[in-house]
Amino acid sequence: MTDEAGHWRYPDPGAGPKSVRFAELTGEVLAALLDRDLAAASAAAGVPLTGYFITSEALKLWRLRAGQIAAEPQSARWIARAAVAEPAGTVVGHAGFHGPPDAAGMVEVAYSVDPAFRRQGYATVMLRELLRRAAAEPGVKTVRATISPGNAASLATIAGFGFTRNGEQWDEEDGLELIFERPAGDPA
Repeated sequence: MTDEAGHWRYPDPGAGPKSVRFAELTGEVLAALLDRDLAAASAAAGVPLTGYFITSEALKLWRLRAGQIAAEPQSARWIARAAVAEPAGTVVGHAGFHGPPDAAGMVEVAYSVDPAFRRQGYATVMLRELLRRAAAEPGVKTVRATISPGNAASLATIAGFGFTRNGEQWDEEDGLELIFERPAGDPA
């Protein structure tokens, strides 16, 4: 479900004190980020983006996502969002999917928490909201997560969400990744 500004917003009364909404990072926002113009990117996004959005790792991601949007404009609604903690309105990271659902109805989650906000439960809340987003789309059948075997934090994050290991793959940038999947549906 999205509001009039294109933000994904899902009420979750049982989620405890942590809550996030997702604000779209449009092509305009990504272009400003790639220019390292945080003020322009924040203005275009409608949320106060932080220096975490212009780190070298983030800039590689934004180049990739900007290329995806240029090639397939309809993918924009899937791939790049700022995670905004509510009710404070603080941007705590970014999340989205690697792209729209493939022909088999699979989407792959992607989320990253700003180091200043790690170990506070935001990755779990972000993943829950991504799963809600996937469940709300009739064409999505499977949700995938690929994680480095050494990334204990991400492995712990997915643990309570019904993912099962479904193999491994070699990623040119990230090396060995374990593949986890779960049916799209209720993320609780």
